[in-house]
Parts: sequence; C-alpha cells; structure tokens
Amino acid sequence: MRGQFRTVLRHVAYPALLFTLAATVIAALHLRWDPGRVSQLFLVGTIAAMALLEWLIPYEPEWAPSAREWGLYGVYFVLTMIGGALAQLPVMAVVRWAAPPHPALPLSVEIPLALLLGSLANYLFHRWCHTDPRLWRLHGVHHVPDKVNVGNNGVNHLLDIVLTQAAVQCTLALAGFSAEAVFVIGLFVVAQGYFVHANIDVRIGVLNHVLAGPEQHRLHHSVDLSEAGHYGSDLSVWDHAFGTFTWRPGRRPVAVGLANPAGFPRTGEVVASHLQAWRRAARADDFPC
Repeated sequence: MRGQFRTVLRHVAYPALLFTLAATVIAALHLRWDPGRVSQLFLVGTIAAMALLEWLIPYEPEWAPSAREWGLYGVYFVLTMIGGALAQLPVMAVVRWAAPPHPALPLSVEIPLALLLGSLANYLFHRWCHTDPRLWRLHGVHHVPDKVNVGNNGVNHLLDIVLTQAAVQCTLALAGFSAEAVFVIGLFVVAQGYFVHANIDVRIGVLNHVLAGPEQHRLHHSVDLSEAGHYGSDLSVWDHAFGTFTWRPGRRPVAVGLANPAGFPRTGEVVASHLQAWRRAARADDFPC
C-alpha cells in the first residue's frame, strides 16, 4: 500500500504544483490580492511542499539535509531574500524610466511572451556566470554543496542574486510587460526553481524537452562538465536551441558539486564564501568551463 502511494505521488507531484500555481494566479488576479504578499506565501508554501516530498519520495536519501545544514541554508535563504530586495532598486528605476503607462498586449498574450523572454534572459545570464571568471566567483558559491535539495536552492552569493534578478526583471521591464505579467512569471520561476532543486524521485518524461525538471538540473550540478549543461531552470527550450541539453531518460550525474572543491570555501563558511570573490580571481583549475 505504501509503495502504491509513493508511485501515485511520483506521478501527481508536478501536475499538482502546476495546478496550484495556476489556481493562485487566477485567484490573485481576479480578487486583486496583494502581489507581494501572495509571492511570499507562495514561496513558503512551495518550499514546504518540496521538503515534504523529499521526505516521502527522496531521489537520493544521502542528499537529505542534516539539522546543521538546514540552519546554514536558512542563513543563505535570508541573504537571498535580501539580494532579491536589492535587485528591485534598479528594476524600479528602469520601470519609471522606460515602462509604458499601459501594456500594448492583452495579458493572455503578455504572459507567454514574458515567459519566453524572461527565460531567455535568465538562460543567457546564467550561462555567462559559468563562462566569465569574475561572475563565476559569485555563482560558484551555489555549486559548492555536494548534494542537490530544496534547501540549498537558496545557497547563493548575495551579489549573484542581485545581478541575476536585476538582469531578468530589467529585461522584462524594458520590453514593456505589465506588472501583472511579471507577477505571474515570478510565481512560475519560484515554483520551477524549487522544483528542479528538489531531491525527489519524480520523472516528467517528454515534458523535459519543454520544461526544466529535477532530472536535468542534477546534471547541471554534475562534476562532469560534459553533461553539466541545462542552464535553464524554468524552460528547457533554450538549452535545446543553444546545444546545452544533455539529458536522456535514466541519465544520472556522476556526482554533484565542484570539479575542484578546493576552489571555494565550504558552504558553512558563509562570510568567506561572500568575500572570496574579491580576495582572489578564478584559477584555471577551479573554473567550470
């Protein structure tokens, strides 16, 4: 009976997440709920749901966070939230300067276009972070953990979050998308970001060729750079378009983490992780590409 429950859960987990996302969006737009409050509650609910699924249907039991790791992840999560708030400063400046007073397109057209453009901007900036030595000193902090789970999705350098979110949201603002469309895309990015990092035994099959999933993102964290593509964490279409799609059914990463673990401080060294970008440049043996 327990095995049947887990089998059902593996099949319904992702559709349930997408259904909850759609229901939240529809209710928030029609009932005019406060976007900031909805985003915060949706974030907390998504993390809680993914953490529960990690306990019920873990992909790799050894990747479960210890109590100490949950504490560290909490510290990084707070820093990530601060980074997200700081990213809003340039975004608001761009909106005031460039955004039109009224969107030119209906919301039903804006949302898919904003999703495609925002996903492209995120893909390009994320890939740049893996090819530029200075940006890698920031982004590499996220790749230090030797496990992938919902908790360490928030393990980031504060400045990495500021730059990434500002780049994506400024792109959408400059394109003239409405606040409603940006709100919807923001919820989708939250859902996808925590889903792809979740240590859950869920397979989404052919949907992997359109949407990013945990099977792909574990490969992105692989120490084997020949399989570590998948720079998209929401859509996978750009990985197909730019030749960085490496997933195939049943493919598992050799191991996750850094190819050269000595290149960065450990995750527990929070201050050192944030200062190392200015103390030394990336060397050839700790650079990812």
